[in-house]
Amino acid sequence: MFDKTYRQHLEADLAQWEADGVIAPTAAAGIRNALPPLSPGINIAVVVAIVGGLLIAAAFLAFVAAHWTEIARLLRFSMLIAGMVVAGGLGAWFAATGRTVLADLCASIGAIIFGAGIALVGQMYHLGEDFAGGMLLWSIGAFATALLTGSRGALAVALVAAGIWTCMRSYDAPGALHLPFVMVWLIAAGLAFAWNSRVAAHLVAIAVLPWWIATALRFEFDGAQPSFVLANGAALLFGAGLAIGAAPSPRALRLGTVLSIYGAFSLAVVAGLEVTTVDDIIRIRDGSAPTQPLWAILCGVMGVILAFVSAKITSRIGEAVAGCAIGLVLVAAPIWPASQAGDPWLAYAALLCAMLCLAVSGMLDEVRPRVVAGWLGIAGVIAGITWAVKGSLLRRSAFLAAAGVVTVAVATALNRALPRTDK
Repeated sequence: MFDKTYRQHLEADLAQWEADGVIAPTAAAGIRNALPPLSPGINIAVVVAIVGGLLIAAAFLAFVAAHWTEIARLLRFSMLIAGMVVAGGLGAWFAATGRTVLADLCASIGAIIFGAGIALVGQMYHLGEDFAGGMLLWSIGAFATALLTGSRGALAVALVAAGIWTCMRSYDAPGALHLPFVMVWLIAAGLAFAWNSRVAAHLVAIAVLPWWIATALRFEFDGAQPSFVLANGAALLFGAGLAIGAAPSPRALRLGTVLSIYGAFSLAVVAGLEVTTVDDIIRIRDGSAPTQPLWAILCGVMGVILAFVSAKITSRIGEAVAGCAIGLVLVAAPIWPASQAGDPWLAYAALLCAMLCLAVSGMLDEVRPRVVAGWLGIAGVIAGITWAVKGSLLRRSAFLAAAGVVTVAVATALNRALPRTDK
């Protein structure tokens, strides 16, 4: 929950409790005084200033590009250095005057100019055409900027450059894991943890997705099924997020919550992809062909284990149900090739149960994003079973009807059992 929204709800609750006599006015005042001050938000003047700065920067770049060939090399290089110095100086001034948003923007612009400088210097002096290496160098410089200034924008620039770097390296070496990116990602995750920043946590969670996608697509040429590899990645992200959030630290809770939310949505998307993309590919393969590499299977198993470890630590039944959801999505992978003679009904049933467990886990833990992910996953799996696979439409309709009857029966049994449990 965002700090400002939380403060608004807390203030309303304190006023209501004080009016009802639940807490004394002195206790309410003590709670208000114990809260740290809110960070300044972005007002209209700041937004207009940001737009103006971006327009000036764009005009400068357009002017330089129009006269680039007419400018001496030394002057070009000096202009790049001057741009970084000016951006850093303005950022330091904004930070000293308390305008943190503008300071962050200046640090981000400086990181972008640094990347442009790498490309332009390489073009001017005809350096080696290692574009991926240039992206790595850009990422290192942007990471240094983020580390020194605490800029979330510079961290975003660093992660974008690192993502392009890992995608290019994965393309150059198909069938091989690009593990250096994992080290870069762990550094970014450490920064997000140290900063205790939700924005940084979102950036870190998003940054891991291109690596998994690029890796899954490249391993397809070795016989692996991309959606199964992606399922293991989503499982690890989901389980690791739950485990990190279970640690007794507010920083870990914030980072783990964000990672688990992205893991839940990734799991829902992968469940739909398995239904819509696997069927036509698995049928034409030899039954002995591996559909996922061993390292990916181990990552998925680790995600399940971490989810249940988190449930044990927090004593939340919803996280245990989430572990079941992860396991069911992973179980669908080995079931699929066993049904080459017909539609993989058991795999479909496992995926439906997984998405239902995902939605239920969110309801039990009162985590709305997990509930939304579960419902989206249910919709995607049902749509995939209905329209995106080959086979008899009549059989598919019969399967969906049977699944619906079983689900209604389970709901009826739960409805009868829950009141007796409450007594």
